[in-house]
Amino acid sequence: MIQRRILCACVAATPLLSGLHAPAQPLIPQLEGEWWRIASQPDLGVLTGERQEPVDFGVWRATDGTWQLWSCIRGTKESGTGRLFYGWEGMELTAGDWAPRGIQMRANVALDEVEGGLQAPYVKVIDGRHHMFYGTWKAIALALSEDGRFFQRQISRDGAVGLFGEPHAHNARDAMVVRHKDLYYCYYTVHPDRIGRILCRTSPDLKTWSEAHLVRIGGAAGDKLWSHECPHVVELDGAFYLFTTQNYRGSPRTTVYRSANPLNFGLHDDSTIVASLPVAAPELILHEGQWYVAALTPELDGIRVARLSWQPAKKQP
Repeated sequence: MIQRRILCACVAATPLLSGLHAPAQPLIPQLEGEWWRIASQPDLGVLTGERQEPVDFGVWRATDGTWQLWSCIRGTKESGTGRLFYGWEGMELTAGDWAPRGIQMRANVALDEVEGGLQAPYVKVIDGRHHMFYGTWKAIALALSEDGRFFQRQISRDGAVGLFGEPHAHNARDAMVVRHKDLYYCYYTVHPDRIGRILCRTSPDLKTWSEAHLVRIGGAAGDKLWSHECPHVVELDGAFYLFTTQNYRGSPRTTVYRSANPLNFGLHDDSTIVASLPVAAPELILHEGQWYVAALTPELDGIRVARLSWQPAKKQP
């Protein structure tokens, strides 16, 4: 059965990782050059919605060298909550207008996925296999692929998907995973009491998961349902950088936090903020020594990519 553990008011502490501020000089992420579009509004046939929007997505390289993109399309005519996964394929990360691959995944209620509730695919290569972490609306689930193109859901002995879950009303979503020392860290968004926040669970093997740690809430980002969307974490020079989105359409905004502790980026504390970027749902990609960022278009009608650099913060006088 999926573990359904509610985060208590107290936050699990890690004695050796108590400090927030890393000793090295902060690095500031900066957009470089122009954007290029890699995906536009998909044709879903009879499931095409008049107000559909490509939103949270994952970008990765398949075994054959092609680049794959899956996006959660919301506002479709899919039953239930109206979401499904659509895919595109590119020959180069720097190429525009990737080729559509069609609908890649739809929710399966027989596997305890919420009808029309698929959210935010994220892919990471682990031990030679592509691992896709995704939301089912109430749980974080896993699908595996040998080639990075075709994925198979991982089903538990009780016939359901889900590595771990949260109460249905909290809407566990936007999972991403990083490896640090001997643990995997899975960051994701929930909104108990309709207040968005970032949680993290750890695992040594992707099977047994810890209780949820509250790693970011409140501050200038706000206390709305959408105040901490799409967590994305990067480790650089002994510090961890958390990107979370506050606004999608029109004037996108993502806040970047820096901490020495991967389980604490500030609770109602903005001292960890190092940057704000005009992007929504960013995913950072390191390819052949160059950083890139993929993000939603401001009109929410596709996905775009730009180069990104990390610049030392200016020293205070």
